[in-house]
Amino acid sequence: MLLEAFVAAIPSRYVVVETLPDPASTPLNSDCCARNGRGCLVSVTTSLDHPTTSADKERSAPPAGPAHPRAILAIILISYFLILLDNSVIFTGLPSIASALRLDAAGLSWVQDAYTLVFGGLLLLGARLGDLLGRRRVFVFGLAVFVTASFLIGVAPTGWWLIGSRALQGVGAAIVAPSALSLLTASFPEGERRSRAVAWYAATAGIGASLGLLVGGAAAEWISWRAGFFINVPLGIAMAVLAPRYLPATQRQRGRFDLLGALSATLGVGALVFGILESAGRGWGSPVVVGAMVAAAVLLAGLVVHERRTAQPILPLRLFADRRRWGAYAARALYLGAMMGFFFFTTQLMQDAFGFTPFQAGLGFLPMTAVNFAVATVLLRVVRRAGEASTLVAGVALTLAGMAWLAQVGAVGSYLEGVALPMVLIGAGQGLAFAPLTSYGIAGVRAEDAGAASGLVNTAHQLGTATGLALLVAASAGATDLTVRVSTALTWGTGLLAFCLIAAVTVIIPGRRTSATN
Repeated sequence: MLLEAFVAAIPSRYVVVETLPDPASTPLNSDCCARNGRGCLVSVTTSLDHPTTSADKERSAPPAGPAHPRAILAIILISYFLILLDNSVIFTGLPSIASALRLDAAGLSWVQDAYTLVFGGLLLLGARLGDLLGRRRVFVFGLAVFVTASFLIGVAPTGWWLIGSRALQGVGAAIVAPSALSLLTASFPEGERRSRAVAWYAATAGIGASLGLLVGGAAAEWISWRAGFFINVPLGIAMAVLAPRYLPATQRQRGRFDLLGALSATLGVGALVFGILESAGRGWGSPVVVGAMVAAAVLLAGLVVHERRTAQPILPLRLFADRRRWGAYAARALYLGAMMGFFFFTTQLMQDAFGFTPFQAGLGFLPMTAVNFAVATVLLRVVRRAGEASTLVAGVALTLAGMAWLAQVGAVGSYLEGVALPMVLIGAGQGLAFAPLTSYGIAGVRAEDAGAASGLVNTAHQLGTATGLALLVAASAGATDLTVRVSTALTWGTGLLAFCLIAAVTVIIPGRRTSATN
């Protein structure tokens, strides 16, 4: 079976031999709470210095849960990969889609924007649904929506059908993404075991985009652009069927649904993403863009005021009290903004300047993908020796160096020197940076905040991609020559990475030290 094959490929040292249930139902270690003022997810065990009675065994035994941690990790990673796949597979298929469905430039942009807008806008709502209704149940429902939308995209007869289906796919992705990360948090206790799982999750985030371009290019060239979306159907159905068997059943949190907070968060983030997306074509001074940004500011400010007062917020503001977490959200947005621009413009460079076919352009990203995967396999050893903070700084710095090198592509005539070698640095940097960024984003969260923290990690991810791409497109719009346009965009991307590095050094690392002393 596919799952068994994928599970076998995961080294046993990267998974745990036991799992914990949902943090909401996991006992807290009182010594740990007294020491650092917050709960730590631990298994309750009896002391070896005292005789153990049958009652002790009954109390100390971990609650019944799934006994297949590698299967848990495989289901989460494959499901997350499907989301990432479709976030990039569309790039190489756009020319074929435009021709087949007779879409103009504006309609073609909405093929991607509809997905991004809905995905980004609904992430916090999707995370909260998992908390209230049960994360496994919501995860399976999200997969069902995502698979259905993927099928509808594959059979789309018209442009409006395709755009509507992409929006529906964004709904499914907004449910699956935060549920996947919170299920991972619930399944693997905090510490080295979770770090190993997060390393694979982060590797999937780094590799998924480049493999999406390869799969999309191969499908567009040899079969049809539709094939890239049909791939999701059998894989998604398989994960939805296997999830109830292997994933831990999480308890629902008691409480009321914060409807006003949900509306404010969804509409506010949606207006922000819409304004950013539209700025690329209309300009920042457009009434539509200004109106969207003003609406976003009002709605998000109202969200903050409301969340301060409500007893059960959809966005607990205490998540921003830890410098590690809010620094990780900001750094992730900056990092992803640069990386989305990298994929968008480098794909054009390889096809239009170097004459690559869509499939060859996908293969052109293999230097980055291969190095990224290789780094992921040794990441835990690197973190053990150098520390998580040093690993993050090194990863961002390597990515920055690779991006700065790639931005000189106009002065370099060959693919090897101008693209492939810089990609090696970018792949190594991405392999090092993603796991710490993810880990810091969920560091030290309370059990009841796991879903919200996961939603914020993914919201930062989506806002970063939308903002970064819009910024780089706008910055390079004045250049008529392709290589000059790509060089300009990637130079700005290098600037985003420089700010990401500053955030890591001045916010995340000091925040880590402060947390360690408390």
